[in-house]
Amino acid sequence: MNEGQRTVVIIGGGITGLTAAYYLQKAIREQRLPLACKLVEATHRLGGKVQTVVRDGFVIERGPDSFLARKTSAFRLVKEVGLEHEIVHNATGTSYILVNGKLYPIPGGAVMGIPTRITPFLTTGLFSPAGKLRAALDFVLPPVKVDGDMPLGRFFRRRLGDEVVDNLIEPLLSGIYAGDIDEMSLMATFPQFFQLEQKYGSLVRGARRTTPKEQKERKGAFQTLKTGLQSLVDEVEKRLEPGSVIKGVRVERIVRTDSAYRLQLSTGEVWGADGIIVTTPHHVVPDMFADYPFFAPFRSVPLTSVATVALAFPEEAIRQDIDGTGFVVSRRSDYTMTACTWTHKKWPHTAPPGKALLRGYVGRPGDEEIVDQPDDEIVRVVLDDLNKVMNIAGQPEFAVISRWKRAMPQYTVGHRERLAHIKRQMGDALPGVFLAGSSYEGLGLPDCIDQGEKAARDVLEYLQPTAVERASTMYSSVH
Repeated sequence: MNEGQRTVVIIGGGITGLTAAYYLQKAIREQRLPLACKLVEATHRLGGKVQTVVRDGFVIERGPDSFLARKTSAFRLVKEVGLEHEIVHNATGTSYILVNGKLYPIPGGAVMGIPTRITPFLTTGLFSPAGKLRAALDFVLPPVKVDGDMPLGRFFRRRLGDEVVDNLIEPLLSGIYAGDIDEMSLMATFPQFFQLEQKYGSLVRGARRTTPKEQKERKGAFQTLKTGLQSLVDEVEKRLEPGSVIKGVRVERIVRTDSAYRLQLSTGEVWGADGIIVTTPHHVVPDMFADYPFFAPFRSVPLTSVATVALAFPEEAIRQDIDGTGFVVSRRSDYTMTACTWTHKKWPHTAPPGKALLRGYVGRPGDEEIVDQPDDEIVRVVLDDLNKVMNIAGQPEFAVISRWKRAMPQYTVGHRERLAHIKRQMGDALPGVFLAGSSYEGLGLPDCIDQGEKAARDVLEYLQPTAVERASTMYSSVH
């Protein structure tokens, strides 16, 4: 280290930590700042859940398969590393809800399950006449009065009734977080729905007034990379400073010493740091900061285990083809699967000509045992579920099963308040230490990239306040 140089350590090499390292090192280079940035990752690879398998012409994502196009931070990072020519939008097509053994098209105009067009809602077979009448109470019920937070499920059930929630909203929303809608925090997951209700007095009315008209040029709402999302991880890693990434090493303990920090590593080595960005899952934070009891609430935040099951077939094996891109499963249905994407239709680049790629999802709160079953058993269960609604001949050519044990943090009621309380105490006791990642303020790829950018800005402002004003390219709005 150069004399007078200060050090930032980023703990965790998932997409959040990678983003923070990339933008921080970029600012250090461009402004010639007297800073060094190191990233330490406990496993032997970077990227976290972002992993791609390329096999026999198939492109298979083990974790996330795309990102929302309207959230610009992911595209910006893709462009930074020169991969914008690999961007593709998803193919648009019918998506379904599986209820009582039957596939129903998601009603046209539904925004996260909230109707914005009345006719498709009235004509769908998803709900009984009584369920549709109950949903109409949304137009007359007064806005909810709540001090703080409330369960997402309770909020929607009050406005639209159990039937609409169980058959439409719950399968759509809980799938995003692999969570229980009746335990999830309204304010930490979808506060915009609360704001619509408060402003317009009705969810339906608010959704109709704020949803833009369909554009003539219909592009899919999601984007991915033809080369697989792993290629984004690889390209970012290539651009990090030589020697700045350490893999296969855990940070076991962090203590403050005067105005700096000491990090005890699993190798026995001790590092010093002037600023720290922690992007690890929340449940490991209390052990790293064992001297700081205010992290204890993280121990009780639940995590769900899930698995994805990619199945490769010849196209002719799909005897009963269905026009669409996939389906989600109502929790009240007798299925182990929670969703299935007909990946070769949603993302045509993922399968060679004449082949089909199906991606099933299993695991949710209260039903996680399937994730621990052997590969053959998981494939059997998923195929049995698929054959209840499709007609698939024979076994897949191959299967890629990805288990994510205790990997999906649950944003339960009070999540934002807990996090804000912990961050306030960090500001007092641990200045220069910043939390970012999927456990905290959003778990989609753009959300994690946003948090990585913000953490880089925050630590830079802490160590070099005047540098923030000069880093205009880095500090553009993240939305």
